[in-house]
Amino acid sequence: MTGPSIAPAPLVEANGARIPAIGLGTWPMKGDECSRAVASALEIGYRHIDTASMYGNETEVGEGLQASGLDRDAVFVTTKVWFEDLADGELQKSAERSLRKLGLDAVDLLLIHWPDPRVSIAESVGALCETKRSGLARHIGVANFPTRLVEEAVAAATEPLICNQFENHPLLDQSKLMAACRRHGMATVSYCPIGKGELLELDVITEIAAARGRTAAQIVLRWQVQQPGVIAIPKSANPQRQAENLDVFGFTLSDDEMAQISGLARSDGRILDPAFAPEWD
Repeated sequence: MTGPSIAPAPLVEANGARIPAIGLGTWPMKGDECSRAVASALEIGYRHIDTASMYGNETEVGEGLQASGLDRDAVFVTTKVWFEDLADGELQKSAERSLRKLGLDAVDLLLIHWPDPRVSIAESVGALCETKRSGLARHIGVANFPTRLVEEAVAAATEPLICNQFENHPLLDQSKLMAACRRHGMATVSYCPIGKGELLELDVITEIAAARGRTAAQIVLRWQVQQPGVIAIPKSANPQRQAENLDVFGFTLSDDEMAQISGLARSDGRILDPAFAPEWD
């Protein structure tokens, strides 16, 4: 064993999909580190793996899946199409390349990684819907879409969009965007789910962790998954931390503790804001 075995995460239901509430984020892992991390996570009990064409590690993710020996349908696999490949035809080709690298016939979830203002939402979402109809993806969704673009995407979609993946942690108030997702039956998939390293050293978090006999990261991840329709994808290559990150379903935070953690949000809390990002909420 690479680490202790933990019960798999419960499933979040969203527009016909059932998604494990904790997944393994794989950015920026590469090479053997990535394949070993995926294999160890699956051995520990993870059943949800997140990658992307831009990460440059889909081949290694596929190797980790193969090494696990698990049946294909036992693992929920997400990948994403980079924003430079969103035109009709290019998006489908990107999906096909990802499948070849992963060694899969279909991914469980294919996302538009970032919107591209040079390609209309109607065109990119239309191409995304085609990947579902053609069997390349079992489910589809978006990532890094602010509320305005979520509304446009839902209006343009001819297949259900099951989630929006975006930066979400206690330092960043994403309540408006999360409400938009819930309104359309979409899950929130939180990347950077435990935020900046400093978050884990804040008194609010460390005091709750001490009182609960848990790690600071476990407290923040519990805050994530205790909210309706929220899934978190923490990244770790360390089997002990992987196990800790998955082991957040045996306790419940009080309403007061949840409110204290949510109260940490601040105006400069965003971590990832590249030049090509859309206008945020």
